[in-house]
Amino acid sequence: MSNNYYEILGVSKGASDDEIKKAYRKLAHRYHPDKTGGNEAKFKEINEAYQVLSDKSKRSQYDQFGRTFDGAQGGAGQGFGGFDFSGFQGFGNQGFEFGGGFEDIFSDIFGGGGARTQRKSRGADIRVDAEINFEEMVRGAEREINLYSRVVCDRCSGAGGEPGVGKKTCPTCRGAGQVQKNMRSILGSFSQVSTCSDCKGEGVIYEKKCSRCGGDGRIKKERRVEIKIPAGIENGQTISIQGLGEAGDRGARSGDLYVTVHVRTHEKFSRKGNDILSTEYIPFTVAALGGKVEIDTIDGKLILKIPASTPSGEIFRIKGKGISDLNGRGTGSHLVKVVVRVPKKLSREQKELLEKLQDIET
Repeated sequence: MSNNYYEILGVSKGASDDEIKKAYRKLAHRYHPDKTGGNEAKFKEINEAYQVLSDKSKRSQYDQFGRTFDGAQGGAGQGFGGFDFSGFQGFGNQGFEFGGGFEDIFSDIFGGGGARTQRKSRGADIRVDAEINFEEMVRGAEREINLYSRVVCDRCSGAGGEPGVGKKTCPTCRGAGQVQKNMRSILGSFSQVSTCSDCKGEGVIYEKKCSRCGGDGRIKKERRVEIKIPAGIENGQTISIQGLGEAGDRGARSGDLYVTVHVRTHEKFSRKGNDILSTEYIPFTVAALGGKVEIDTIDGKLILKIPASTPSGEIFRIKGKGISDLNGRGTGSHLVKVVVRVPKKLSREQKELLEKLQDIET
């Protein structure tokens, strides 16, 4: 255990009040014994240091005399660190006020003081994957997806009560919509007020719960949804569809459906931005003399004119034969790279012709 309060809080001796307060808040959150990984001894040490350094008079005495002065000791009947929690009933009680930021700290640790109306929970989102081929990526596609998720109960229409029955006062909270829970900690006794889990804060419940959903208002059911995948979507891109997720709690809006699209690799075509890339092999004679070759495009066969003296690796652009831009900025091109095919075996006649050509070039 450190004997230096400044070291305990991790601040310098010249630290401002705000710096001390921030350091304390951070450490209190970290070491509070009611939290996972908390440390009661460390928490007491932090509070003792903060009690002194947050008080100008005590801090001044500490700076002069160190820990030998009695400002850090709690009096009789007090909790640790000199704070008196006797008679304290709740964080929101009138006439009781924490100083130095304690309200915010305890609110975070224990979930707040005064009662709050519980909000109806929005339905959970659903995430799925869909696979399409290269052609579908270019043109767009539709997919039917099977989902097994919570949907609105078809018997009670999401209300949670058996059709035709009335409501009664909630016996758990007696109509208040809130329940009070007493807790004890090293800080003393606390009362936490929270929304009643049985009536969800409404104060009333159905006399009989729905026999199909058990009062939840939702049931698990398999359903089939149809989605549209836009043309030009990229591999790994996710599209979102509002309202196709799980049903919300008692009338709250449904979650969303997120579909991550995977594009299968094509044996001939690849993609770069909004352009389609492919490679075509042409005869040596066509490259030298020029001519026409038949090539593959995403829309079928096409005749490509090859000028004379075309080098291997030359790229030809076919405008408008690429991929539509998702943002409506037009369509890309098809880029065709031509590679001159050199024959592996030559006939005697071919060799003689090439030898003559070689003689001419030299």
